[in-house]
Amino acid sequence: MNSLNSTAAIDSARRESLRRLVFSGIFAALTYIVFTFLSIPIPTIAGDKVTVHLGNAFCVLGALILGSAYGGAGGALGLTIADLMDPVYIVQAPITFVIKFLMGILVGVVAHKMGHITTERDLGKVFRWTLAAVIAGLAFNAIFDPTIRYFYKILILGKPAAEVSFAINIGVTVINSVVSAFVATGLYMALRAPLKKTGLFFYF
Repeated sequence: MNSLNSTAAIDSARRESLRRLVFSGIFAALTYIVFTFLSIPIPTIAGDKVTVHLGNAFCVLGALILGSAYGGAGGALGLTIADLMDPVYIVQAPITFVIKFLMGILVGVVAHKMGHITTERDLGKVFRWTLAAVIAGLAFNAIFDPTIRYFYKILILGKPAAEVSFAINIGVTVINSVVSAFVATGLYMALRAPLKKTGLFFYF
């Protein structure tokens, strides 16, 4: 009897992992589509560009719904693929993956390890912890994304005009973060109940 229960538990865990992997792929696709087709590119004098977009919102939303690892990987993969498809961003694709993945990890830790938003029944607390997780992740991104890209351009690419694009990048990143915070928090709170009703909700 114990062996049957153990086998059933293993099968259930495998199905759950597969389900999360599939959803991670879906979020990668959503993030890619949002960044690629719903963004505003802004050229800089450094010869590259910065982009106003909602890709970060879906990175964060993935971490809220799927947790740190699967959500972070899905969003990071989507934006990395978008970079690889763009000749301007292609050299920065590795930076994108690392920063976005770490952003997703941070969001998942705050939301699920600290706030337990999937099991919490008080919607007020769920909202506050969701917002705290979103702000933590996007603040991390707003600080480290432009900073690391700046040093990459200066030290690796040797672009002297990187100082100018750095200032622009910070401003655009802050705008992206503020808008993404509203979008990600609103979408999670709106999707929480429907996902539970359809059996597509993930508990942590």
